[in-house]
Amino acid sequence: CLRVTPRCRPLKQAVTGARLQAKATGLGAMSKTTSGRTSGLAVAACGASAVLLTRSALSFVPAGTAQPQLRGRTAAGQGYAAATDLPVQAAEASSSTGSVVGGAAMLAVAGLGAARATRRTRRPRAAAPRGQSAVVPCAAAAAPTAPATPAAPAGGYCEAAEKCVRRPTRTVTVGAVKIGSQHRIATQTMATTLTHDVEATVAQVKRCADLGVDIVRITVQGMREAKACEFIKKRLLEDGYTTPLVADIHFTPKVAMVAAEHVDKIRVNPGNFVDGRKSFDTIDKLSDEDIKEAQAQIEEVFAPLVLKLKEKNKALRIGVNHGSLAERILFQYGDSPEGMVASAMEFGEICRKYDYHNFVFSMKSSNPKVMVEAYRQLAREMYKRNWDYPLHLGVTEAGGGADGRIKSAVGIGALLIDGLGDTVRVSLTEDPEFEAKPCLALRGVAEASVGTGVAPFEEPSGRRAGPVARRDCNFPLDVPLNADGSVLSSVTAEELAGFDKKALCNRFGLRLRQDGDVQKDWKSVDAVVVKGALTEKAAANVKMLLEVPVGVVCAPGDNLPEGVTVMYDADAVSAPIAERVGGCALVCTGEESPEVIAKAVANARPRFMLLKPKSQTGVTFLARRFFATIAACGDAKAIPVMLWFSYPKTEGMTEDDLVIKSSADFGSLFVDSFGEGMLWEADLLTHDNLIESSFNLLQAARMRISKTEFISCPSCGRTLFNLQDTTARIKARTGHLPGVRIAVMGCIVNGPGEMADADFGYVGSGVGKIDLYVKYDCVKRAIPSEDAVEALVDLIKEHGRWSEPAEEEEEVESSSTGAVASM
Repeated sequence: CLRVTPRCRPLKQAVTGARLQAKATGLGAMSKTTSGRTSGLAVAACGASAVLLTRSALSFVPAGTAQPQLRGRTAAGQGYAAATDLPVQAAEASSSTGSVVGGAAMLAVAGLGAARATRRTRRPRAAAPRGQSAVVPCAAAAAPTAPATPAAPAGGYCEAAEKCVRRPTRTVTVGAVKIGSQHRIATQTMATTLTHDVEATVAQVKRCADLGVDIVRITVQGMREAKACEFIKKRLLEDGYTTPLVADIHFTPKVAMVAAEHVDKIRVNPGNFVDGRKSFDTIDKLSDEDIKEAQAQIEEVFAPLVLKLKEKNKALRIGVNHGSLAERILFQYGDSPEGMVASAMEFGEICRKYDYHNFVFSMKSSNPKVMVEAYRQLAREMYKRNWDYPLHLGVTEAGGGADGRIKSAVGIGALLIDGLGDTVRVSLTEDPEFEAKPCLALRGVAEASVGTGVAPFEEPSGRRAGPVARRDCNFPLDVPLNADGSVLSSVTAEELAGFDKKALCNRFGLRLRQDGDVQKDWKSVDAVVVKGALTEKAAANVKMLLEVPVGVVCAPGDNLPEGVTVMYDADAVSAPIAERVGGCALVCTGEESPEVIAKAVANARPRFMLLKPKSQTGVTFLARRFFATIAACGDAKAIPVMLWFSYPKTEGMTEDDLVIKSSADFGSLFVDSFGEGMLWEADLLTHDNLIESSFNLLQAARMRISKTEFISCPSCGRTLFNLQDTTARIKARTGHLPGVRIAVMGCIVNGPGEMADADFGYVGSGVGKIDLYVKYDCVKRAIPSEDAVEALVDLIKEHGRWSEPAEEEEEVESSSTGAVASM
């Protein structure tokens, strides 16, 4: 296929002339797709004609334009073969100015008959699906000379280590929306209607568009839905909506071909586009020939869609999911980010082979840490290959409510702050309209981050090259911090003085027994920072907290009970501080010099440090520099650090904005194992919300698991039951099981594979029927939905993961304490 830049007449004339010359000499042969449209030019004889064509085209570069480079080869004349030998690999001409020569690329191949003759016959290959032409794999083509590997950027996986610089990408066109680094980050969601219900789907797409969503994906699981896409698109255009539609395809390449006629973009999942429904125990060995055979089969099935999208100028998302990797990939790489990248690269290479570049990548997981590492590894690999395709960001099956928003912001926000990501989707177990605000908030995080940062610094952690282990810290014996992640809360001395025992317990998540005793609960804070001077009444409540025990941190002053941790500003510690029970804590802004930190640590011998920046602008980079500083200070590198971030109310800020921004700030550090705890202050959130959200954030970052983890898909047209109601019922029954992960999936698409991060799974298998899983294994099938929740409870009990919930305790008046106690 020859594609030329329309604005360049001399280039077009050169291409046309070369084509006519080949045809006149009998060297040209045209192949056709099943649609009857010309899709390629097969040069049946001399490969030198291809070289002549390329040289002719490139000789007409407009004046003042940099000479284009050929991706995939070092010069136009290298690597070609005679027609009787193997076909010539496609070469893409590009330039530093974008795409001046654009698609001045060609696929010079031997005639289809000769190419088919080169196919291996060692093992029968599956026939192409009906309605599609068989595509001849070009795996045997002469390998092009690889260009020199470009130098990795300073950030390793991103442009810069010390500031936010957006990763440069090409522009991908999705209908009326442009995706890439030269454009605003596009927002996306997914319809939950039955796609064949045209009226309902159109109405939902319009509601999402009205709320600011740029692109809407719809479920296309069969021909009925594929054909409905035509009418959905038509109705939207008639009503003045140009919102691009994306067809979500699983298992059905034939359906993708039909949907591509009507939608603006196709999403395929490499894990099941060719392999179909999952099996995980059929491979016990894998040879190089087996791998090549599998890759050839992928090309045979996938290439017709690539050619169709290229012909129609439609877009594609190669959407890898952590939980649905193909069995071969799992055997080769395990359930890992490396396997996700390898899967994406296989499909990307096929697109490039056919000179198709209007595609994006995504690397989703329900585990934000896995998701972040997968995208970073993909970015490293693309830098290595000199690829510049945009990234679609998302945490799959994030759940609903605050949990889903926090989990999404931890993963997506961490990448956006580093300049990675060009379009985002927040997958919530809610109606798609509710995904609009968090998506827009994440775009705001990205736009506010660009250009922020600190001066260049050396980062010794190795984080830029790959995941790093948690810091090896010495936790104090006289301050009750949690080694998996501590939650701190702040209070003024005046407020503290006004609390009775009940109010004190309510404020800090403590449990008040009927006998007046105060105990910690799963939602209790680990330490309290008191602002201001203690009065005698406030000091009495401090003693009560210390007896629980809850750590208490106060400024130097009078009325400090034994056991209080005294906090000092790091730059104010000029002399040794006397030792005491509870010790002291250093408050740092992150701007201190190494000398100041070393001196303060030597004089104070702190139990822990509090990183409290002067502002939240560029806090990720400031904190990374701070951790690099203390890592270089021998006495400081093992001291736990609590992140103390404050978010005052600003004009126009919503609760969604605040939660997303805060979670991105904390999460961008926690995913890299920076920070052993958090103190989250925000004017827009209640104290209860701050404490609960802190626990949610630590759990999202896979630090401290304090409650049941629910991995629930966001619902779509495939869902076989009311996902929101069912998830709520399961949460009510099983939400008291810390460390247990339960996946709630609407259908088999999000079934065993998508539950890679779960212990137990609840999956719709038919109308009114549920399958139950333990890890990948389906252990109970076709359970009536009305019995399925209790069957799940029984399954959890069978595997020894069940504990009875604490009894609901009615509140009674306790005369001895004057407080309301729990039975």
